[in-house]
Amino acid sequence: MFNDIGPLELVTIIVLAVLVFGPDKLPKVIQDVMRTIRKIREFSESAKQDIRDELGPDFKDFEFEDLNPKSFIRKQLDNDELGLKEIRNGFDLKKEMAEVTDVVHGRESESSSSSASSSSTGGRVDMTKKPEEPGKDERPPFDADAT
Repeated sequence: MFNDIGPLELVTIIVLAVLVFGPDKLPKVIQDVMRTIRKIREFSESAKQDIRDELGPDFKDFEFEDLNPKSFIRKQLDNDELGLKEIRNGFDLKKEMAEVTDVVHGRESESSSSSASSSSTGGRVDMTKKPEEPGKDERPPFDADAT
């Protein structure tokens, strides 16, 4: 709950508490605060238990932490009933991007190229290379209607 409080903030809170309540009343205030926190925890636990009882036996393994969207998604990703791990592992973004760039530059994609070229590079495409420039004598096609 208070994991993000540093030592300087803790010392500041203690000094403020001593200044506000005084060193004589501070132990009594701490006891009252602790008693209130315990009562709030007991109340929340009893409310959770009442909700579980009302939901019935179908929801006996229901956890309120699952209502947090982050923990719900994490739990569903760990559960492999949907086959999400296969989809995630089967999708290679670098390969897909290499195929798209090959198509844009008019080259053959890796899947349709010869196996000799893929075996020499180990099935990888070097994305750092610039595309091959057409020869200086070659002019791009001219469309009189487009200009």
